[in-house]
Amino acid sequence: MTATYTHSIPAGTLVLHVAFELGANQWKLGFSTGLGVAVRLRTIGAGNLAVLRREIELAKKKFRLTDDVPVCSCYEAGRDGFWLHRWLVEQGVSNIIVDAASIEVNRRYRRRKTDSLDAAKLVAMLIRHHAGEKLWSVVRVPSREDEERRHLHRDLEEMKAETTQHRNRIRGLLAGVGARVAEINSNFLEMLPTLQTADGREIPGELRARLLREFERLQFVEQQIRSLERQRNQKLRDGDDQEYVVKARKLMGLRAIGPHSAWVFVLELFGWRRVNNRRQLASLVGLTPTPYDSGEDEREQGISKAGNRRLRTLLVEIGWCWLQYQKSSALSQWYQKRFAGGSKRQKKIGIVALARKLLIALWKYLQRGEMPEGAVLVDWRAKLVGLGAQPLPV
Repeated sequence: MTATYTHSIPAGTLVLHVAFELGANQWKLGFSTGLGVAVRLRTIGAGNLAVLRREIELAKKKFRLTDDVPVCSCYEAGRDGFWLHRWLVEQGVSNIIVDAASIEVNRRYRRRKTDSLDAAKLVAMLIRHHAGEKLWSVVRVPSREDEERRHLHRDLEEMKAETTQHRNRIRGLLAGVGARVAEINSNFLEMLPTLQTADGREIPGELRARLLREFERLQFVEQQIRSLERQRNQKLRDGDDQEYVVKARKLMGLRAIGPHSAWVFVLELFGWRRVNNRRQLASLVGLTPTPYDSGEDEREQGISKAGNRRLRTLLVEIGWCWLQYQKSSALSQWYQKRFAGGSKRQKKIGIVALARKLLIALWKYLQRGEMPEGAVLVDWRAKLVGLGAQPLPV
């Protein structure tokens, strides 16, 4: 999610620093020209860009700056996403988006928290950042195209979670009258009249009506899921001129990685991220260790979980698939030798370690063409045909 990098403004240059504390209804702005200078605080309506532009002009006059003085700004990553960053850059403002979890916090006492304090603190840290201090992580902003492509699979994942909610709700409503159903599928409408309560009665009328409405919502979501999967498969089939599609196909060529996994890996990470080494790669997914070493107390606290949760979850799932479908690979043999004979807890630790190694192996495979040792290749076209797509030309 994040990457730390330095600014491009020469040292000693006079700069107007602006920090945003973004709220749903109001934005708190903090202006300053350097440490020790009183922070100018202003409040504007959320999203009012005309007023924002005017406040920047007034701040320059307040601090007796010329119109051509550069403006640097920052705000925390959150609900507002990247649109404000892009607008600021278009206005000539040097903006950064900060990972909120990386901002330093005084551990000595429980600090007061207000929008004014947050804005003042952010602008002070922004000044220190431009002075060369490494005190937070900066979010890497994707292009508009890369951000747009992520909506399909993210919406698809949310819909699949929604189907689970609908099924659990149906089971819960039936359990409330002592009824049970093994599986909720397309035959549920035919099955419903035959269901009985624990004392042998028919399902009550109002409850039956509610179950029908819940099942209709489930069918609607499943229909949308099938539609999105067809769109994704169509792009994988026909997007010969798209670099991200070529990378996804290459991943699909590995046994144990299907269309959905390959699509998510590429659009969330491999398709647009600039990764320099394996440590940076693991930190983006939150698979870095967090050691605790103070005095004689030394222990490992597990992985950091500070990166992309979606990718981290998927990597663990693919790790189990890799053990099943790539048994002859070096990664599978390493896991079997070290963790297969251990306890349940040791196996869980081992699968996370395997997920990290697998992530690095997939990165090397895409970036350098290094085939994972002992891995088996398959035809990616066959995987799309197996999902109901039309046969593809070889």
